[in-house]
Amino acid sequence: MPASIVQKRWKIRTPNPLSQRNISDNLHIHPIVAQLLINRGVSTPLEAEEFLSADLSRLHDPFLFKDMDKTVARILKARDQREKVLIFGDYDVDGVTSSALLYKGLSRLEIEALNHIPHRMEDGYGLNEQIGHIAKEQGVSLLISVDCGITAIKEVESISALGIDVIILDHHEPSENGLPKAHAVVDPKRADCPYPFKHLASVGLACKLLQALFKEVPEEDLDLVALGTIADVVPLRGENRILVKKGLPLIGFTKNKGLAALIDITKLKGKEFKPHFVGFVLGPRINATGRMDSAQKSLDLLLAQSDAEAYTLAQHLEDLNNQRQQLQREVIQEVQALIEDEVGEDNKVLVLCKEGWHKGVLGIAASRVVETHYRPTVIISFENGKGTASCRSIEGFHLNEALAYCGDLLENFGGHKLAAGMTILEENVDQFKRMINNFAKDVVSVEKMVPTVQIDCEVSLSQLISVWLN
Repeated sequence: MPASIVQKRWKIRTPNPLSQRNISDNLHIHPIVAQLLINRGVSTPLEAEEFLSADLSRLHDPFLFKDMDKTVARILKARDQREKVLIFGDYDVDGVTSSALLYKGLSRLEIEALNHIPHRMEDGYGLNEQIGHIAKEQGVSLLISVDCGITAIKEVESISALGIDVIILDHHEPSENGLPKAHAVVDPKRADCPYPFKHLASVGLACKLLQALFKEVPEEDLDLVALGTIADVVPLRGENRILVKKGLPLIGFTKNKGLAALIDITKLKGKEFKPHFVGFVLGPRINATGRMDSAQKSLDLLLAQSDAEAYTLAQHLEDLNNQRQQLQREVIQEVQALIEDEVGEDNKVLVLCKEGWHKGVLGIAASRVVETHYRPTVIISFENGKGTASCRSIEGFHLNEALAYCGDLLENFGGHKLAAGMTILEENVDQFKRMINNFAKDVVSVEKMVPTVQIDCEVSLSQLISVWLN
């Protein structure tokens, strides 16, 4: 039986008394709080003050991004020449909030903008060549891809060949084959980007673009920025912490009609907003449309202009989320049966396949397997000989590098260290299982397959009381 999440290794961080005392004395905070800051990479009183204040003035100059100047110039040209712009977004919360935020920004510039979010089951992930022809037919001359596109080298070439300029606004890892030849590529993870903070969600990038366009942060829309940032589970440090700290309280008092309707339907109205409400209540409902149907409905919700439209769409999201939960339970049960029947001890990476699993819940199922068995997991659903997969990983196993190692067997792939997606022909799956497990042999030790719980510090009851009193 694979390692269970019940088995955990505790690792207590080593205290740093000198830095602890320095931060504590300068900021007049408890030494335990100072140690918690140190554990999160904050090493000086100045850094600690910046972390705790989380002021918008601490945000970096958006023009530090590579290609931000070209992006702003191209959008202003579209405004001046009255061009039509297509916003192409991903179907998760980050992609939907990015699309909504950018649409609102372009509308402020009086640019005619259209939105398009691919259908997960029909179109798959990311940019496709078909969208170029759709854009061309609608008179679009500029396409902005948000939360996807950084690996779409062939697709961007095809779209550009139609006379449509492409701007990529993405936070995923670029392909080892280089960047797409787009008009501009804004991605903090591109090797030549000097932007100092590398962990923004795409909605954070959209916020930085609006900051560059309007010379100020769009404070009235920070509720959307916080929503997408929390839901995308990016590190809540640096600029992410600033955007969430300022935006999270605004969600409870949002002026966005669609978001307000969803808050009402989920019985969160009047409550002080916590990240938990985004991660486990609002986020899953916004994601449910992309998993079960079309994420366009979630985008329509965030752009709703009337209360009636907002409540109709919010109820639609609630209904789809209920369907998603039922379907999710069924798929997870079948996945668990496969693990017990088919997976041996020698497999460090679990590759589980079946015909007809709903693609919209593969990622959730893969995450559940990682939680319970703590192995990198690939779950594949086949349809007509082609498999669509969601992949989730553990610390120490870089999924994107593993998939690149197996790249010759895949139709396409992309993602992060811990989460990725891919497509593969059914005939290649057995070889893929062998190849990715061969990669894992040199990367995943027995120790790595036992999850580590990071303990910040050991404290006595009297110290806890002292912190509480302070």
